[in-house]
Amino acid sequence: MPTTQRALGRLFNISVGAVPADAVNAAITGNRIHMKDCGGVTFAVVASAGSTDILDLDLNEHTAATGGVSQDLDIITTYFYQSETTLDGDETWTLATQSAGSEITNVGAASTEQLVVVEVGAEQLSDGFEWVSLNVPDLGSNGTKYVAVLNIAHDLKIQRRPDLLGNLNT
Repeated sequence: MPTTQRALGRLFNISVGAVPADAVNAAITGNRIHMKDCGGVTFAVVASAGSTDILDLDLNEHTAATGGVSQDLDIITTYFYQSETTLDGDETWTLATQSAGSEITNVGAASTEQLVVVEVGAEQLSDGFEWVSLNVPDLGSNGTKYVAVLNIAHDLKIQRRPDLLGNLNT
C-alpha cells in the first residue's frame, strides 16, 4: 500500500469516547459521536481487572452535540468481548447475545480485564437523532476498575487524509 493510502481517513476515523477513569468511583459519560458522515461506529471499551465489580455499559442516542434530547438506544442484541486475568493478545472473542436493549451488564468474569466491542449502524438511530455515546454506569464500591472507550467511525462517506479529517462531534 502506498504511504498516501492510509486506513485512517479512508476506512475509519477515531476519537476518544472516554479517557481512562475509575468506574467504581463514579459513572463515566461518553463523548458523543455524530453519525452524519459515517455508516456506523464501533465502540471499543477496555477495562482493568482491579475490582470485583463486573463491567456494565449503556448506549444512548442524542439530538444534538451537547444538550438536546437524550435517550436509551435499545438496539444491542449482540456484542463481542474478551475477558482474561491479563489481556495479552492470545484471547479469543466471545459472542454475547441478549434481548434488544441499551444496556450490557456483567461483561466477562469478576477481577478480569475486558475488551468489549459494540457496533451501531447509523440507520439504527431513531428519527431526529444523529449522535450516539457509550456510557459506563457507576460500577459499585469494590476497589477500582479503570475503563476507557474509543469511538471508531467507519464506512466513511467523506474520505480524506488524516490531517484533513473533520471533528467527529460536529
